[in-house]
Amino acid sequence: MQWERPPPIPAALGRRRKERGPYLRSPRLPRRQSQWEGSILPGAEGPAPPPSCESAKAAGSSYWAGGDGPAAWVKMPRVKAAQAGRQGPAKRRLAEQFAAGEIVTDLSKKEWKLGLPIGQGGFGCIYLADTNSSKSVGSDAPCVVKVEPSDNGPLFTELKFYQRAAKPEQIQKWIRTHKLKYLGVPKYWGSGLHDKNGKSYRFMIMDRFGSDLQKIYEANARRFSRKTVLQLSLRILDILEYIHEHEYVHGDIKASNLLLSYKNPDQVYLVDYGLAYRYCPEGVHKEYKEDPKRCHDGTLEFTSIDAHNGVAPSRRGDLEILGYCMVQWLSGHLPWEDNLKDPNYVRDSKIRYREDIAGLMDKCFPEKNKPGEIAKYLETVKLLGYTEKPLYQNLRDILLQGLKAIGSKDDGKLDLSVVENGDLKAKTVTKKRKKEKEESTASSVEDMECSSAQTEETIQTLHFFSPQYKPN
Repeated sequence: MQWERPPPIPAALGRRRKERGPYLRSPRLPRRQSQWEGSILPGAEGPAPPPSCESAKAAGSSYWAGGDGPAAWVKMPRVKAAQAGRQGPAKRRLAEQFAAGEIVTDLSKKEWKLGLPIGQGGFGCIYLADTNSSKSVGSDAPCVVKVEPSDNGPLFTELKFYQRAAKPEQIQKWIRTHKLKYLGVPKYWGSGLHDKNGKSYRFMIMDRFGSDLQKIYEANARRFSRKTVLQLSLRILDILEYIHEHEYVHGDIKASNLLLSYKNPDQVYLVDYGLAYRYCPEGVHKEYKEDPKRCHDGTLEFTSIDAHNGVAPSRRGDLEILGYCMVQWLSGHLPWEDNLKDPNYVRDSKIRYREDIAGLMDKCFPEKNKPGEIAKYLETVKLLGYTEKPLYQNLRDILLQGLKAIGSKDDGKLDLSVVENGDLKAKTVTKKRKKEKEESTASSVEDMECSSAQTEETIQTLHFFSPQYKPN
């Protein structure tokens, strides 16, 4: 395999300013510091929008927000208006747009054809993609390709994770040996460098996916059923065990980083490995060390206590984050969400509730049957040492007991029900409902963290996954 020297990353950017994930989302910052560097505002420098809003609308671009011209392509985050005008630190180069039909060749000499752009962020673009043939790339293309200037750091960082831990044969072997139906880790199909007009670009080929859970969670009045929460968490534990065994931790588990498969909406995938951390290179665990410069790294409401203290991510941190997600998905809120402008308050609240998990359950579930399995999960995770290997099956057994307690079982069905009058109601999946569900989620790739109220009403989600797809 060709060795590439990592591109320099400006010191001013720091770890927190690295661009995130395969879908070009904003850096992983506390909410009070969140800034969007990828918006192309009138008069600002940056790539021109795609030549036709109509063509991108037909392809389901998440960057079309109604109307025509550059203003229709502005992508803004979910932050207050006062924050929207903030200027970020030093900027990296932006990727120019490639025409549909552009051919790129990966490191294994395999050719890929680009289709229409379906996403555009701070430093790169996302295109539909398929293996090269005489046919144009259609809207049903099985892959996407992410393209960035080669001297940018974010995609290079993410590539290292995919090359080490997400090759199709690795994932299939794990599924086979662990007797799983599937594993929610995106497959890596190829990468390389591409020269265009005297400039060098790095690209990566990935699977396509469907809607992110955050949109479904919001549409469900910010509630999931107990069965759904437990089913999701079982599958996420499968994912975390896999990436942990391959020397990485994720550090940012949350609904917007969990995508559904279009072909099978009961399958969920964890994405966004732009800041995945190699906690155990060559089998040697990183030591516990607090770094004040890294305090509160991650998504503030979910990040681990270790991260609040500036400690590098570890396995116990991933499991702690999942615990907070479970509480929020089931109750609709976390106790510290009322003051996310104060990271120290959030940290201290988590520390206080870690010592009083029963109090956390009382706070979040005051009038409901308290989910004893989630309390037991949190009690188990809090006892883990920084370098200790978790007993993943024990954690799964705790959640399976929770399913049994509500008269259910691990049947692989997510049951993403619709909320009526504030209550979650299971719905029978009829052919008509299945068709409606597919139609309602069949139009665009949405930036997972940076959607405005306007785009939420006009943009739906384009699906990316084809489990039968295997490159030649």
